[in-house]
Amino acid sequence: MRDVHQTSFVSAKMVAERAGVSRSAVSRTFTDGASVSDETRRKVIEAAEALGYHVNHLARQLRERSNIVCLIVSDVTTPVRAALLDSLTRRLQAAGKITVVLNTESDEASVGCALRLTLHYRADATVVLSGTPSSSLVQTALANGQQVILINRDDRLSGCDNVGVDNALAAREALFLLRRAGCRHIGVVTSSAMTPSLIARERHFVEAAEGEGLSVGVWEAGPASHRSGVEVARRLFARSNQPDGVFCVTDLLALGFMDGARHEFGLKIPEDLCIVGFDNIEQSGWESYQLTTFEQPLDRMAGHVVELLTLPDQSPSRQTREAVVFEPAPIWRRSVRPQSA
Repeated sequence: MRDVHQTSFVSAKMVAERAGVSRSAVSRTFTDGASVSDETRRKVIEAAEALGYHVNHLARQLRERSNIVCLIVSDVTTPVRAALLDSLTRRLQAAGKITVVLNTESDEASVGCALRLTLHYRADATVVLSGTPSSSLVQTALANGQQVILINRDDRLSGCDNVGVDNALAAREALFLLRRAGCRHIGVVTSSAMTPSLIARERHFVEAAEGEGLSVGVWEAGPASHRSGVEVARRLFARSNQPDGVFCVTDLLALGFMDGARHEFGLKIPEDLCIVGFDNIEQSGWESYQLTTFEQPLDRMAGHVVELLTLPDQSPSRQTREAVVFEPAPIWRRSVRPQSA
């Protein structure tokens, strides 16, 4: 039964005195996995209940780990980024993590500034969803005890965990689909955003084509947006040498490219032009688009990130830090002919 004359603040020391045990025994009792005898645990629990003692988790975090995970992300309004952010935050919160979202630009300076902020927050970990922080700054974060996870980067920074998708596999499959459809003038539409994942998709597509003796066009847009896709279509179809098969490195680019080709130049999809995208955003499945694309397994990727953040420090997976690459699933719709006649 709770004491009537208890003080307004009950400390662990008071619990220890009432239970007749040491202060460290109280701490071990309320620490998961710590060693404490059944008799000591019983005394401490009874004393804590009598005094109305509750563990101050915030104070414990300030002394030990903050339990904060910072998510560095740019272009948060784009469908694929928003979906990944939604999945990550829900899963992290369910795992008891405190999530801090740092909304930034994708350039190195902006991402670097955001990464420095994570040090001020005393974050346990930082997940970089977009952009390219410098290796030296990443090493600073690691030296300060942070765990750093990079998403969708083909390069590997020492000490970091890497989670991504197999861009090379998707690029090769996209080329195969366009060639099977009988496309002869093939190219890739990319973005000036120049993120590692977009660069990788473009590069692997070009390499796959060159491996088959093909020369493909590379057309760069601005941001990876619908408007950029429309602008590229305007440039390409206003000239005589027009493509009949295009791989767009994001779905937003693909949908804009499709709209520009159809509505401004009267082209029919897929009769006159075949288009393949990447991401499988919700809009890609709308009846007005029916875009053939590749789906990033965002929920599985988010689940793996949370697993990395909750593994014990000495687990083999935490020690090896091998990159985990998920296979993007091809989503067949109607923007590509199934086979040439």
